[in-house]
Amino acid sequence: MKDSQIVIYTDGGSRGNPGPAACAFVININGKEVFKQSKYLGRQTNNFAEYQGVILALKYLLDKKPDNKLGNDAIFYLDSELIAMQLTGRYKVKSESLRSLYLETVDLISKTKQKIYFRNVPRERNKEADLLVNKELDNSLKK
Repeated sequence: MKDSQIVIYTDGGSRGNPGPAACAFVININGKEVFKQSKYLGRQTNNFAEYQGVILALKYLLDKKPDNKLGNDAIFYLDSELIAMQLTGRYKVKSESLRSLYLETVDLISKTKQKIYFRNVPRERNKEADLLVNKELDNSLKK
């Protein structure tokens, strides 16, 4: 499995902008789901939550990479065009509030020592991560 390609779906969302926010990711290897996680973020913007989904997944990769259980390449699919285009270098990071998140993401990518690719997909192709975000928000707001 060492040379397998990792497919990661990430998402973030807020109810209101800013509002209660959460992020999530789902990892698939060879078409099989191997891990998923979500996290409540408190009151944040949607773009903050989207970045946090990527950051959470990258931290997971860094934690698991020493076990050699994950492949060499990772493709991230996210439904945020802004974040995907910023991370591929097609859009500049103009917002000061997103700059630190962008820099943290780039730093984490360099530490993975993996080839990381980002693709923007329609929300319909990111259903599992979107569902996790909404479940996290529902559960956190009930408390």
